[in-house]
Amino acid sequence: MQRKTFAGLALAVSLSACGVSQQQEVQMGQSYAQQINAQLPIVQDAELNRYINVLGDSIAKLTSRGDLDWHFYIVDSPEVNAFAIPGGFIYINRGLIERSDRLDELAGAIGHEIGHVVKRHSVKQMEQQQKANIGVTLACVLTSICQSQAAQAAINVGAGAVFASFSRQDEAEADQEGIKNVVRAGISPEGFPSLFQKLLDERKTAPDAVSSWFATHPTEESRIAATQATINTYDPALLRTLTTDSQAFHDFKNRVMALPPSPPQQPAQ
Repeated sequence: MQRKTFAGLALAVSLSACGVSQQQEVQMGQSYAQQINAQLPIVQDAELNRYINVLGDSIAKLTSRGDLDWHFYIVDSPEVNAFAIPGGFIYINRGLIERSDRLDELAGAIGHEIGHVVKRHSVKQMEQQQKANIGVTLACVLTSICQSQAAQAAINVGAGAVFASFSRQDEAEADQEGIKNVVRAGISPEGFPSLFQKLLDERKTAPDAVSSWFATHPTEESRIAATQATINTYDPALLRTLTTDSQAFHDFKNRVMALPPSPPQQPAQ
């Protein structure tokens, strides 16, 4: 990764020993987003960006953190993954969109990432880990672009410090928050277990394609059962009124799939 990335993380390191306010969280998110957007292949198609931001806002603006200025980006990578950074910045890989067969599956993934921001999981990790290079770690695990020995060392330190604890408990909490998020937005939560099962099945046949997802989103049958159990607590009459799919989603997905092939991953400079 470029040296400016490491330098840009000084703010997070300096703040991690004390409480992080929402203003500081947003400032960190803006700094991370600027760095990440300069390093990752962000899709520039205006129509695609309009759709993903309208969908994301329809979920995020109804949460307890609807006052944040939310931003949603599509990363032109075939790998299946998504992540959130502090302050309301959500990244969704092209590969995850292409694996989603229904609106509620993509909405569930977005709702989950919004849940991480709502619960301030990354901020809490920064407060606990003074040397956690969050921005570097997230960018690297998202697309596997960090291939140099120095970058790999940073990943090992950062991922070990952050994702060891930012794992099952936080993921489960983000699932529960995500279910509330999509239901509140009028979208079916059935996309959660449906997408999880699909990715588990793909891991058996093409593990490399979904390795990034499982590196950052520990997913087993128990996670599917947990989300389904929560969904089962909702009134079936309510669930029947929620949206599972739409033509607009399929138009969006078809436009994503019509993009030129994703650029090859580049070694770190």
